[in-house]
Amino acid sequence: MFSLLNIRVGFYLAVRQLRRASLWTTGLIVFVMLLTFLNLVVVTGILVGLIEGINESYRTQYTGDVILSALPTKNYIEDTPSVVAFIKTLPQVSMLTERYQSGGTIEANYLTRTSDTEKPNATGAQVIGIDPVAENAFSGLSAQVIDGAYLDVGDYDRVLVGNLLLAKYAFGNQPGLTPLTDVAPGTKVRLTINGSVREVIVKGVVKSKIAPLAASIFIPAAELRMLTGRTDQNVAQVVIRLVPGSDPDAFKALLLASGIGEKAKIQTFSDAIPNGVADIKTTFAMLGNGFSSIGLVVAAITIFIVIFINAITRRKFIGILKGIGISGEAIEISYVFQSLFYASIGSAIGVLVLYGVLVPAVAAHPIDFPFSDGILVAPIDGTAIRIGLLVLTTVIAGYLPSRMIVRKNTLDSILGRN
Repeated sequence: MFSLLNIRVGFYLAVRQLRRASLWTTGLIVFVMLLTFLNLVVVTGILVGLIEGINESYRTQYTGDVILSALPTKNYIEDTPSVVAFIKTLPQVSMLTERYQSGGTIEANYLTRTSDTEKPNATGAQVIGIDPVAENAFSGLSAQVIDGAYLDVGDYDRVLVGNLLLAKYAFGNQPGLTPLTDVAPGTKVRLTINGSVREVIVKGVVKSKIAPLAASIFIPAAELRMLTGRTDQNVAQVVIRLVPGSDPDAFKALLLASGIGEKAKIQTFSDAIPNGVADIKTTFAMLGNGFSSIGLVVAAITIFIVIFINAITRRKFIGILKGIGISGEAIEISYVFQSLFYASIGSAIGVLVLYGVLVPAVAAHPIDFPFSDGILVAPIDGTAIRIGLLVLTTVIAGYLPSRMIVRKNTLDSILGRN
């Protein structure tokens, strides 16, 4: 019976044995617990963080916290100036930027092509008209320029080209895209938008892991308005960043209540992320948990073997303890306390390593995946659950072998008989 007396005696026996245990053995077991804890948390955290990196990139570089775009039946947001003026009066708004958009074609070999039958070095692309200063302040677009230079205010016939549109910078062909060959900053290309044709010079190359940016051409807004024959100020997108702590869903509801939903499609950044990303996140979380469970089983087996060998080698001592009146339950509890010690110390060190080293380090230097800047996702509640699983598994793994040995006949244990 697990009485208070048995627990106190078991605790005393556990402390006594741990004090006399080899430091190397104790350190090795704690190290196994540490690695198991990190395996439980880090594997899942990195897999989920890969998708979280996509989400964060979309939010910071493209959609903001809330994005307004043209209704499906329109090419632009009607009455944009009044919409923007109203949004700027709201206290939740930190900053915003406006973007024009149009489909277009960019061609590179038009000067050297000698025959109409020769395949043009051309591809279709989304053309985005921006205010270079406002866009850079909002999304840090200039930091994504890997070759050449960013757009300046007043630039004429200068464009930025996404890396997926250029063979030199793309990582393979994408569906619907044929990267241009022999194009780099300084190359003159021909841009066609709605039948309007203009020669422009590639000023810089934008490399982004966000497909809408990597497959786009950026041009000053005034230039795009001229090419499309637009005289109004109605844009295709208004992208909004909220004050930290503001709820994007509540802000979206506010805009809908104000009637802006009749002029624009309103989405939070989670709404605007491509379909399937959330499903991939769930799948990766399941995979991470599956891989981590293998480490949990290994840790349980390790503790089982360590406690079993320890109990076998101390079988005579256990028999003597039982012979002088120490209950078997107290001896079993002593091994449970030992297992609890190993799991608790390993988990405590793991928490220090996780939140003191790994999470800050990965946040400062994201993992460079081909399609995401991965981070390490380790929420406190999820980590606490994993610690609980590790401790519970370890305690059970420590209790079972001790019970097997303690339940043997006392006299046989003292005499060393099987």
